[in-house]
Amino acid sequence: MVSAYNDLDRPPLDERSVQRALMTPGGFVSAIRVLPSVESTNTALLGAAEDGAPHASVLVAEEQTAGKGRLGRTWTAPARSGLFTSILLRPEAPSAAWTWLPLLAGVAAREAVARACRLEIGLKWPNDLVAASGELADRKLGGILCETARGASAVVAGIGINVTLRQHELPVPQAASLALAGAESTDRDTLLRALLRSFGDWYNRWSEAGGDAEAAGLRDAYLDACVTIGREVRAELPGGRTVTGRASGVDRSGALLVTTAEQGETAIGAGDVIHLRPEAGN
Repeated sequence: MVSAYNDLDRPPLDERSVQRALMTPGGFVSAIRVLPSVESTNTALLGAAEDGAPHASVLVAEEQTAGKGRLGRTWTAPARSGLFTSILLRPEAPSAAWTWLPLLAGVAAREAVARACRLEIGLKWPNDLVAASGELADRKLGGILCETARGASAVVAGIGINVTLRQHELPVPQAASLALAGAESTDRDTLLRALLRSFGDWYNRWSEAGGDAEAAGLRDAYLDACVTIGREVRAELPGGRTVTGRASGVDRSGALLVTTAEQGETAIGAGDVIHLRPEAGN
């Protein structure tokens, strides 16, 4: 008989336990479900948003059969090998400030991994979780996709983290997992609780600051976490244009600033950013 407990390294999450821990008075999470399998947590929660689901509703899946990544890519991983979760947000901050939500999610996820797994990782612009040093430097450990709900003033923030993927299970050579990167703990329950608490803390700071990332301390936290800053990069933009130069910072909207000899400083709001060479000392 096939059971979720057959792989002892990948025990299932306990929905009731997670609900008791996170749906508390004054807490961030308003509702949370853990499902055995869905096509995509983002797709499912976007549908719930259009049906009126409340702010801070959370959906977690043990497995995604059609997971989504940035720029139309897919996200694949064995069941219970990672953390696959989406968070529904109904921001009161001006919509112009929503560009910071993907970066906020990255800062929160990085903080949660440090707290729960005792593993220091970095953010590759805009919000890929990557190994920050060593043999796995720049290898992707997780990703974030924020999508706006149709007909609703809502955003769904999807976060996927490779937790216990083994070498032969990695979807692409550029990927890694927390386990392969040397995490002291790979307990997904602990990581999920840390992630949602960290996300709630940062979201509340950002919201209370009216979406001002500078006033909320979010911009400084992001700059501290982002391993792209200071690197030589190639940005591949929609339409086939490329920009090559040194990543020098992020602007008020969270766009990456790339300084080139020909064009000076260029703001990159969307596209693929490739690190051309490691930082000195890596």
